[in-house]
Formats: sequence, C-alpha cells, structure tokens
Amino acid sequence: MVAAAAVVLLAVVFVPLPSLTLRGKGAVRTGMTPAERGTSTLWRRLSDAAAAIRGIGGAVEENRELSRDLAEAKAELSRLHDAEEENKRLRQAFEFYQAQPDTLIPCDVISRNISGWWSTVRIGKGSKAGIRPDLAVISRDGLVGKTTEVTPYTTEVLLISDPACQVSARVLCDGEDAVFGLVRGLGSDLKGEPLARIDFINKDTPILLNDEVVTSGLGTFPKGVHIGYINQVEMDDSGLYQYAQVIPSATAGLIDYVFVVLPSEREDSP
Repeated sequence: MVAAAAVVLLAVVFVPLPSLTLRGKGAVRTGMTPAERGTSTLWRRLSDAAAAIRGIGGAVEENRELSRDLAEAKAELSRLHDAEEENKRLRQAFEFYQAQPDTLIPCDVISRNISGWWSTVRIGKGSKAGIRPDLAVISRDGLVGKTTEVTPYTTEVLLISDPACQVSARVLCDGEDAVFGLVRGLGSDLKGEPLARIDFINKDTPILLNDEVVTSGLGTFPKGVHIGYINQVEMDDSGLYQYAQVIPSATAGLIDYVFVVLPSEREDSP
C-alpha cells in the first residue's frame, strides 16, 4: 500500500496534470484506490469506536436511571406493604373494640421505655379523653397493664411485666375456674418477651402447662380479661402453696393500639 501511494505521488509531481491522458488518470485512480480504501476503513473504525464510546456512556446513565427507578419501586412497595399491615391492625383493633361490652378509649402507643424491662409505654391520650390513673389497659391479645401518670394528652401505662404491677387472677382448667392467685411482673427476657408469675396457688389444686390465666375481677382490672398461659409450675419452698410462671400474651414490643377500660357505673358506685 505504501509503494502504491509513493508511485501515485511521483506521478502527480513529475507529470503535469493537464497532460494526463485518460489512461494516465485511470492509472492514478487505480494506484490511489488501496490508499483510499484503507483511509475509509480506518475512518469507519474510528467512527464506530466513537459511537461505541458514546453508547457506553449512555448505557451507564441508563443503568443509573434504572437503578433509581428500581429503588423507588422497592420503596413504594415497602410503603404499600406497611400501609396494608397498618390497615390490617386497625381493622383487627376496631373489630375487637366493637365486640367489647365495656366502655373503651382507643389509644395509639407513641413511645416505649426500652431500658431493658419494657416496663412502660406511653399512649397518645390523657385526661382530656377521660383517662385517669389505675384504669386497666387491654389489647386484642389480652391485658397490657394499668394507667399511672396522666397528663392532659398522654398517659403512662405500667405493663403487666413490671414488678410493680400486681393483678388478682384466676387459673382456668378446661374452661372452669380452678384457683385464685396473684400475678406480678418479672420483667422481660433477652428477646424482650414479657414475663410474669402467679403466686399463692392452692397447693392441692392441679395446675397444668398451658392453662389459661385471666383477671379475677377484684381491684383495678375487670373480670375475665385474658392474661396469658401457664408455662411452668413449682411448689414454694415452704410447701404451703404453688407458684407458676406465666407468659403474658400481650407483648409490648408488638403493640400499636391499646384500649383503656372505663369502669362501669356499677363499679364506680360505692
């Protein structure tokens, strides 16, 4: 190719252009063809490379846009899933509310004490809504605790797992009343699950695992509110009574909505 180009250049330099015959012009064109073809091929390759580079840049930007779209779609899907779960919990809470014979004040949980005991939660209603101290607080899962400190718009709820919370209770065996006892909190385990214990169970009463524990109706709490189930039974060292570990059903870490139970007029009357 180089030799042909040299011949063409010599021909152009030493032969005056006007004197070129048709045959000479043809020869020149013939000699220049390989060079023209090579130049054209090189230019085409350069153009293709430039286009490829531009395409790579476009693909990178397109991938970025697709990644953003995917992230937005995942976020929206997560939001819709959360909304669906929220609606489900609201429906369940509303159905529970409608089924209760007592007067209830629905409340949302706005904060939790997570100091290691899960001993209290704060709800978003207070004295302005008719709440006062020492009222039972329940959820659709069972007894949550009782109201303590009340402000106009918030209330602290002492959970059943707190050692300061004591509940007069009874154990049901095969759906029948078995025996009375006193439930008190034992804090929470490492997973945050509430723990409680029922003391002063008659030593001669057979208590079985998974027997249900409910409120007795004495004191602050209305009668028959579910507390939890017997998990372990032991005899006191004195041999005078039994005690049993109770797993409360209302887990504070999973509670979003609770209900404060207002006492009936009969309960308020002296």
